[in-house]
Amino acid sequence: MLLRERLTAEMKEAMKAGDKAKLATVRLIQAAVKDKDIEARGLGKEAPGDGDILALLQKMIKQRNESAGIYEQGGRPELAEAERHEAAIVASFLPAQMSEDEVRAAIDAAIAETGAASPKDMGKVVAALKGRYTGRMDFAKASGWVKGRLAGG
Repeated sequence: MLLRERLTAEMKEAMKAGDKAKLATVRLIQAAVKDKDIEARGLGKEAPGDGDILALLQKMIKQRNESAGIYEQGGRPELAEAERHEAAIVASFLPAQMSEDEVRAAIDAAIAETGAASPKDMGKVVAALKGRYTGRMDFAKASGWVKGRLAGG
């Protein structure tokens, strides 16, 4: 099932179940996807595919986790919990995340495949990883590991 179809199905399910939090979050996701569609149409490109939507979902999760941290620091644990709950709902649309060992193996394979030899080649390696593992890998952590591997670590 395509991600767009799954979002629609989940929205209908949340409506039937009366799950207001999930319904609101799915609607936020669909609005963000619609914004991407409009942006692509304005640039004369085709509609974003599942890979683009997965990257969007990861961005949404990151934003919510950052907001939760800010709310925690500001002494607003109830708002932090709401952000974390929303992030969990968004994360439910992502494919299973790769384990740390799988990520490291993928990094090694990408380094070998691209012929990267120094930290200057980091962009090529990360681009290869993004092309293959969008939605399944935390690229913030992976970038640090790629940098370490290329620096000789």
